[in-house]
Amino acid sequence: MLTNNLGYPRIGDNRALKKALEAYWRKEISQKDLLIAAQKIRLQNWQLQKDAGVDLIPSNDFSLYDQMLDMCLTVSAIPKRFHPLIENKEVSEADLYFAMARGFQEGVLDITAMEMTKWLDTNYHYIVPEFYAYQQFNFLSHKIINEYKEAKNAGIETKPVILGPITFLLFGKEKESGFHRLDLLKNLLPVYKEILQQLNELGAQYIQFDEPCLATNLSNTELTALTAAYQELKAVCPNIQLILANYFDCYGENLSVVLKLPFDVFHLDLVRCPSQLEDIINTNFTHSKAKLSLGVIDGRNIWKNDYEKSIQLIKKASNYFGDERIMIAPSCSLLHVPCNLDNENKLDGELKNWLSFAKQKIAELIDLKKIIQNEGEAASILDKNKAAIHSRKSSSSIHKETVKTRVAIITEKDTQRESGFVTRQAKQKALFNLPLFPTTTIGSFPQTTDVRKLRAQLKKGILSKTEYNQALEAATVESIRLQEELDIDVLVHGEFERNDMVEYFGEQLKGYAFSELGWVQSYGSRCVKPPILFGDIERENAMTVDWTSFAQSQTNRLMKGMLTGPITMLQWSFVRDDQPRETTAMQLALAIRDEVLDLEKAGIKIIQIDEPAIREGLPLRKEEWQAYLQWAVKAFKIAASGVKDETQIHTHMCYSEFNDIIQNVADMDADVITIETSRSQMELLEAFVQFNYPNEIGPGVYDIHSPRVPSIEEMETLLEKALAVIPAENLWINPDCGLKTRNWPETKQALENMVEAAKKLRIKEKVIA
Repeated sequence: MLTNNLGYPRIGDNRALKKALEAYWRKEISQKDLLIAAQKIRLQNWQLQKDAGVDLIPSNDFSLYDQMLDMCLTVSAIPKRFHPLIENKEVSEADLYFAMARGFQEGVLDITAMEMTKWLDTNYHYIVPEFYAYQQFNFLSHKIINEYKEAKNAGIETKPVILGPITFLLFGKEKESGFHRLDLLKNLLPVYKEILQQLNELGAQYIQFDEPCLATNLSNTELTALTAAYQELKAVCPNIQLILANYFDCYGENLSVVLKLPFDVFHLDLVRCPSQLEDIINTNFTHSKAKLSLGVIDGRNIWKNDYEKSIQLIKKASNYFGDERIMIAPSCSLLHVPCNLDNENKLDGELKNWLSFAKQKIAELIDLKKIIQNEGEAASILDKNKAAIHSRKSSSSIHKETVKTRVAIITEKDTQRESGFVTRQAKQKALFNLPLFPTTTIGSFPQTTDVRKLRAQLKKGILSKTEYNQALEAATVESIRLQEELDIDVLVHGEFERNDMVEYFGEQLKGYAFSELGWVQSYGSRCVKPPILFGDIERENAMTVDWTSFAQSQTNRLMKGMLTGPITMLQWSFVRDDQPRETTAMQLALAIRDEVLDLEKAGIKIIQIDEPAIREGLPLRKEEWQAYLQWAVKAFKIAASGVKDETQIHTHMCYSEFNDIIQNVADMDADVITIETSRSQMELLEAFVQFNYPNEIGPGVYDIHSPRVPSIEEMETLLEKALAVIPAENLWINPDCGLKTRNWPETKQALENMVEAAKKLRIKEKVIA
């Protein structure tokens, strides 16, 4: 019985990759230094897994930015606008790669970045491939080959991980009409064949193909393409064991086709879908020679594995198929969990005993194998695990009856505003007296080195709380004056007191805990430290009222109160798995509702409840969407609906495809929604052609995840696209996300251009009127 790991975190302990990347982008280290830092992380990851005793260790699971972007460069799927960089001999392959992810603005060249969106239902963002009719591919970047050889030279045999051709094509977008991206499969497969041939010559024994599209609803055409592709690819390397990796859900209705594919190993995510083992048992798979990789360890969450439950699944599979046909694995790549629990020195001891990070999950993999094979220490390993699982189930720190009771008595009235939107809009316009196309930002302003230094000094005791607050007040006032100078209509306070939009609130809610170094990658060098939501949620005191009231006292303009919504609090945390997520969402909604009402009492007239993760939480299979959307929308409405008509509720969503849930977005009944549309050149507004969105909307006019500053004309063009589908009286103007990760010079210039674009649009609209 082999152990099989699908992937390991690429950021390194203490975010080593992030620090190297950002130093390189600031031109503080050379490209050689960056590549050395990356190699060090890879070698450490491989050695850790080898030392632990993992049988199938992944390579090519590492990336300098994103695995989908890696594949674009590997097969030369480079958007046409980047071709001038290919022709420029002074631009290296690495810099072309980063330009595709972040945009390029130097000299006469001004190139927008590729679009970015969420990887299935995770908070990881991938770069969206762009496809053209008759597009040709070639084997450009040899990263897959080089990393396999690198590991082999270090004495470690690895299993190369390759993003499958069907997922690569389906998760991209056509940039021309008149063709389907699957039409390009015949042009793409020769590159995949070349990769396989080279790995075969190097002696690779296993290759893992990631095809998570199989967790979604696929058409007959897509399944036919899948079958044809892998029949071709298997013929290239009949002696290599090919592993099909699907994760985050069942194979579902795709299963009958999948089991006929020429794979030697089929991976099952038994955490998200334990029932699919029974589905396979009920097929004729018992007559096959193929193996099953059982994903019994949760690669998406940080709770310790319940060995007894995992052993039941493993033994069930072994009884039907035999030990020799079974592998033990995490449910998915460990990319989505922090690196090492051993680095956590301040977590409560009881809680820490319930947790498992990537390094510990590797140990769990080996533990399960020892227990199944009944090695000498198996009994003591199992007893220790049983004690930890029992401790969590019986802990008094998890359950609060007052919270459970409050959720139980929620009524339909709690989800309804006093009046409909038309009535509210009239009252708000009369009260606010904003110009046509009002301008605002999403919430945060740059978290500079100085701001982060203040936070570090407070933690170390160098600054007192009073001194810290005085410094942040000064930064807040400075940001307000800047916004007034720029002539922004609705202001934000900048959020300098906040470390993270979820962590900041979680720190003030009962039922949350926090790691010191529990970082996971969100995109590129951007890492987040998800809070640990372990118990019933309760708000004991106001969380934002003091800072928002202070900011409002510094200006005569409208100041937004800024909150994180219940679904985003849920999605961007490591969530308890001992009760339904819906129940936890309602607890969070009630806590946010209390904060909304306190802000209103303090005189704050506009309150933004951010829900960037609401689309991310959507189940992968469409038949399960409505059940989730029903309670997700309900949670938002509970949080937002206690206020008077005159209080304007905003929400913000970004980096997800919202077109297919536009009715549900409307059902949230926010007075104003701001959404990301700039990277896709307003493609997300296509839904508004067919759907008459009833409320006000601010489509983002520039991409804050790229350092390039768009021109006034570029923003005007995007706004005119928006005006084609959105009534002028309902249109707001804003960036597509918060400005926390940007620097001040580019922020000021971009906002100045944004306000100027709004003013030009007002003049045009006045002339037309």
